[in-house]
Amino acid sequence: MSFGVAAAQTPQLVGSCTAGRAASATPNDHSVAQAGNDGITSVIWSPTANNLVSTNWDGGVRCWEVQESAGQVRAMPKAQVNHENNSPVLDSCFSPDGTTVFSVGADKAVRMWQLGQTPPNNVPQQIGAHDQPIKSVAFLPSTNMIVSGGWDNMLKFWDARQPNPVGSLQMPDKVYDLDVRDSLMVVACAGRHIITYNVQGQPQEHERKESPLKFQSRCVAAFPDATGYAVGSIEGRVGIQYVTKVPGKESFAFKCHRDQSKVFPVNNICFHKQFGTFATVGGDGIINFWDKDNKQRLKGFPAIHRTITCANFSAQGNLFAYASSYDWHKGSSGYAPGTPNEIWVHSVQEEEIKPKTKKTGYR
Repeated sequence: MSFGVAAAQTPQLVGSCTAGRAASATPNDHSVAQAGNDGITSVIWSPTANNLVSTNWDGGVRCWEVQESAGQVRAMPKAQVNHENNSPVLDSCFSPDGTTVFSVGADKAVRMWQLGQTPPNNVPQQIGAHDQPIKSVAFLPSTNMIVSGGWDNMLKFWDARQPNPVGSLQMPDKVYDLDVRDSLMVVACAGRHIITYNVQGQPQEHERKESPLKFQSRCVAAFPDATGYAVGSIEGRVGIQYVTKVPGKESFAFKCHRDQSKVFPVNNICFHKQFGTFATVGGDGIINFWDKDNKQRLKGFPAIHRTITCANFSAQGNLFAYASSYDWHKGSSGYAPGTPNEIWVHSVQEEEIKPKTKKTGYR
């Protein structure tokens, strides 16, 4: 199934491209100032305000205040902190009240930054550690704990008031991504392992399975209603998986982020909380909006001239932030000094992201 995208005859895996001509997906998208000096690994929105936070390979965790009026967007830099020794920062998440940002990265530390405060030496407080770099972090609202997943094959759970983990779980391989929605936590590991948990209280494993996609998992995102998740792979596919039986709904997979025989990774998946629709961004520099329930592509934006590494909808769903930069998939050998690192904010129109009337067939 491809939502109307033609299947590649002899797929060639490609990490990124520069085929697009424009810097942003639409001419009116707002360029965020001071987006950093190296690849952008995450963009997240506060759940309570239009505060945007990014993390970078240059060690920075940056915050902007975003204002929107009649489709016009402005982002004003507010503050920045840095991980120790400017180690790359790989992921971040907000606390539910929007006051605190948790970040993780190559310094093997879980760090906490309370917005509005300047920490000693401008380095966020360390609240936890792994034995190897930490790839992903999320907040568990039901228990007020932070969960981190690392390349040491461990999930660790933290109470910000204690230096030692509250608990830990051995994973079958390196953690590549994780996401939490209400009581559902989904973890994607190397070796195409996917594990789901009920995290209403003490984490209880729900299911351990092999990814429905044939290639390495790149990203995972839980549905807003916590009935399942979407997983994206390096081979331009997305799998829609249900963990709770929903009448009339079955798991399926589809192709995306492909250009004839060239196949690009799905770098990020993010859901629109109000409509349950979602966006994918990829190594082809393209943003797609999808409706999983009606199996439709709602909108495909023109390719920009650089890989899109990450994206996210704001809490109200009216703003969509996306970042373009080198993603380090080829290491230092693929890095071109002077490559721009850009964050853009798109004002989301309801007709772009709202489910359309169901039609027969796939588009």
